[in-house]
Amino acid sequence: MISYLPYILGEVANPMNLALLLVGNVIGMIFGAIPGLSGTLAVMLLMPLTYSMQTGAAIIFLLSLWVGGCSGGFIGSVLLGIPGSPSSVATCFDGYPMAMAGKAGKALAIGMVASFLGTFFSAIAGAFLSQTIASIAFELGPWEYAGLCFVAITMVLAISKGNMFKGLASACIGLLFASVGFSPIDAEPRFVFDNMYLMGGLGMTVVLIGIFGVSSIVLAYGKGFDPLPEVDTKSIKGLGITLSEIMENIVNIVRSWVIGLVIGFLPGMGAGLSNLVAYSAAKNASKTPELFGKGNPEGLWASECSNNAAVGGSMIPMAALGIPGDSTTALLIGALTIHGLEMGPMVFRNSGNIVYLMFFVVALCAIVCLVLQALGMRTFPKILKVPYHYMYPALLIISFMSAYVDSSSLYKCGMMLFFAAVGILMAFGGLPTSPLILAFILGPTLESNMLKAFQNTGTASTFFTRPISCVFMIIGIGCVFSPILKTLYAKMKQKRSVQ
Repeated sequence: MISYLPYILGEVANPMNLALLLVGNVIGMIFGAIPGLSGTLAVMLLMPLTYSMQTGAAIIFLLSLWVGGCSGGFIGSVLLGIPGSPSSVATCFDGYPMAMAGKAGKALAIGMVASFLGTFFSAIAGAFLSQTIASIAFELGPWEYAGLCFVAITMVLAISKGNMFKGLASACIGLLFASVGFSPIDAEPRFVFDNMYLMGGLGMTVVLIGIFGVSSIVLAYGKGFDPLPEVDTKSIKGLGITLSEIMENIVNIVRSWVIGLVIGFLPGMGAGLSNLVAYSAAKNASKTPELFGKGNPEGLWASECSNNAAVGGSMIPMAALGIPGDSTTALLIGALTIHGLEMGPMVFRNSGNIVYLMFFVVALCAIVCLVLQALGMRTFPKILKVPYHYMYPALLIISFMSAYVDSSSLYKCGMMLFFAAVGILMAFGGLPTSPLILAFILGPTLESNMLKAFQNTGTASTFFTRPISCVFMIIGIGCVFSPILKTLYAKMKQKRSVQ
C-alpha cells in the first residue's frame, strides 16, 4: 500500500481534482440535506459527466458526492424531522426533538463530528482490512444473510414506541409492500393487479417520502403550529462540542462504528440498516432508555456514527469481490467499468493504486466535510426560522419532484400520496414507522436468501444447522420474546418485593 502513495498524492494534489473534491462535497451535502434527495441520486445524475474525465478525477468526484451526501443527511433530519435518506431515519428520532427544544446547534455538532468519525476511521479500516474482511463475507451463504435480516427486523422492534406488537404489525406491513412485483426466484407477479407500474415493485423514494415526509406535513398542518423555537447559535464555540462530551460517549461511538462497518461490508445491507440497528443497540445499552425519542444525544451519536461507518464498510465487497455493498457502490462499479476497471479479487493486483486511492479519497472527504460543516454550522439552524407556511409547501413541491424524478412518471406521485395516507393512518393507530421502513428495505434480501436456502435443503431446520445462521436465528427469536420475558421478570420481582 505504501508503494502507491506517490500516485495517490499526485492525484489528490492536482488542482483540478481538488476543485472537483470540494465541489462534489458541497453538492453532495446539499442533496443529502434536502428530504427525498440523497448522495446516491447526486452520483446517479452527475455520473455521465465523469465519462470523459481521467480515472482518478472521476473517482474523486463521484466519491466526494457520495460522502458529502452521507455526511449531509443529518441536516434535514435534525432541522426538519424528515430524513434526507434511509441512512438518516434513526437520526430523526432524537435529532429533531433536540432541535424543537432549542438545541439544534448541539444536535448539528454531534451529527457533524459523528459523521466524521464514522467515515474517516471506516475508510482507514477498509484500506487495511479489506481483503481479510471480504474473504469472510464471501464465505457467508444465503442462510447467514437470511438470518441477519431476521435479526435486524426483530431487533428494531425494540425501538418501537409503545406496544411491541404494534411494531411487529408495522414490520409485517413493510414486508407486504416489499413483496409487490415479481418474486425473485420464479418471477411470478404478486399484488400487481395487472398494473404495469407495480410490476417493478414499489420504489424506496416514493415509500420513504410518502410515509415520512408528506404524512408528517399533513399531520403538522392538522395539529397547528407551535411557536418557532429559539436556537442559540452564539453559544456554539469551536465545533459546538467538547472533547469531554465525545469521551463520555466513546463506548457508544465505538459500538456504533463497529455495527456500521460490519453491516456495511455485508453486500446488500448498508447504512439504511446500520443506523437503525445501532440506535436499537444504544437504547438497549443505555442507562436512560426512556429518554430515547425525546432528544437523547446518545441516539444521535449511534445513528450518525454507524451510517457513515457503513460507507467504508460497503466499499470492501465492492473492491475485493466486485459485489456492491449498497446502491451507490453499484453505481460506482458501473462507472469504473466504463473506465476499464473491473472490481473483484484481481483488482488489488492489477489496479491496487485505484483501490487505495478510493479509500484515501473517502478519508479526505470526511475531513473536508467536517471543515465545511463547521464553517456553515451556525447558518444551518436559521432554516428553523423560515415560517412553516413557506417551508412546508416548498417541501411538498420537493417531495413531488423527487417522486417524479424517481421514475419520470406522474403515477409515482399518486403512489406517494397513497403512502402518505398510510403514514397518517399509522399515526392515528399508534403504529411506529421505522419497523415498516426497515422491513421494506430488507424484504427482498430476506426473501431471496430464504428461497435460495430452501432450494438447497427444503427445510427450515437448515438455518439451525449452520453455526453463524443459528446464532442469528437465536438472537432474533430472543429479541421477539425479550419484552415478554422482561414483563414476567418484572412481575416476579414485584411479587418478591411485596412478600
